[in-house]
Amino acid sequence: MCISPSSARNNADHNTDEITTRQLIVRRGQPFLITVEMSFAFQPSDVLKFTVETGRFPSESKGTRSTFSNRGHISTAGSKAVWSCRLDDRSDLQRGIVTLSVTPAVDAPVGRYALSVETESGRAAKESLVVLFNPWCRDDMVFLPDEKERREYVMNEQGIVYKGTAHYIISDVWEFGQFEEEMVDICLRLLDVNPKYQKDPDDDVAARCNPIYVSRVISAMINSNDDRGVLTGRWDDNYQGGTCPTRWNSSVTILQQWYNNSCMAVKFGQCWVFAAVMCTVMRFFGIPCRVVTNFDSAHDENNSLTIDEYFDEYGLKSTEGSERIWNFHVWVEGWMKRPDLNRGSKYDGWQVLDPTPQERSEGVFCCGPAPVAAIHEGATDLKYDIPFVFSEVNADKHLSDTSSVGQNISTKAVGSFTRNDITNTYKYKEVADFDCSAFRDVKGSCTIYVRP
Repeated sequence: MCISPSSARNNADHNTDEITTRQLIVRRGQPFLITVEMSFAFQPSDVLKFTVETGRFPSESKGTRSTFSNRGHISTAGSKAVWSCRLDDRSDLQRGIVTLSVTPAVDAPVGRYALSVETESGRAAKESLVVLFNPWCRDDMVFLPDEKERREYVMNEQGIVYKGTAHYIISDVWEFGQFEEEMVDICLRLLDVNPKYQKDPDDDVAARCNPIYVSRVISAMINSNDDRGVLTGRWDDNYQGGTCPTRWNSSVTILQQWYNNSCMAVKFGQCWVFAAVMCTVMRFFGIPCRVVTNFDSAHDENNSLTIDEYFDEYGLKSTEGSERIWNFHVWVEGWMKRPDLNRGSKYDGWQVLDPTPQERSEGVFCCGPAPVAAIHEGATDLKYDIPFVFSEVNADKHLSDTSSVGQNISTKAVGSFTRNDITNTYKYKEVADFDCSAFRDVKGSCTIYVRP
């Protein structure tokens, strides 16, 4: 008995054939076809038992193992992430050719799986596959309704990174390359070397069902401050022993170097490099993602929403203190639902994630996901890191330069290489100074933005 997964056809159906057609890569919540070939006729009443497993310690109660058959579910009570299958009309049962439509659970953890099939007589066969998030599936937490946006934020391997100043914006082409074949091993390795997996691989793999968790891990793993992450940052213009950040234009080169050197951090990155590499990994896993640039971006350490110093992205203008304003700062937005906030769908959609190591979040150098809608409202009591991101686009500058923080917030437009200004998704029109105690947990003076 053997399993034929028809990787080319399935991968095309699942929008993964650009990665490879040599291994089965599917998206959760969406059926794929496999054919089981046997040396005897198969009766419709016969049972084929399937088992899928991921991680070191697969468990039905954690959703990392599922057992099912052509006759229905076999999983025990309390099972999570239950897969299913059914006989397909293309089967030739008299010749022992059984084609089945298998559907991964819509909440299955992403990652590499082993699939085995067993007959009632004990014959068995095995196959491997990779499961990704599914922005085409309405029930997936990363579902993105618009096909043009899916093509841009999941499938597009090239993009634009905006740099410069608010008054002189520079656009640089970047190669994301999320569908290069080696990205399968690289991105899965990135999850497996993260400290949470090293500490508790069982819980970490189970939590990979949740894009909120996965995106937070990716944010931490793009920088190397706490872990075996991808990039080391450098802002002092001394790039000896590495590459100047301005010379990078491809995530693929960086990720290949990290992977091929036993997960040793690549030198060096700055904000746009961290963000672009994160965008690659997010798109590979199926989480819609875009690179965003905030001009005149504040770094407020204590959530006071006041900044006293000014930094240039390529050189320090003032060397005292740790709070600063950059000519520009780059992060990413990932698209996902936020059921953890218990506000219905109010804060679903774009979420800020920042892999540049600036401040610790729950003890780790990562940032987000912070709902853009919550930043817009100043809802600073919600997860994650909203006060910090809010200050990046709203803090006051006590400088002779009176221009506002958070200008011309930019990302690449859908379907073209033009700039899309999304400032209004982050803030209202500036009209007055106000007491920031109005913004719940944030204290101090700030600038309030209201609808025109």
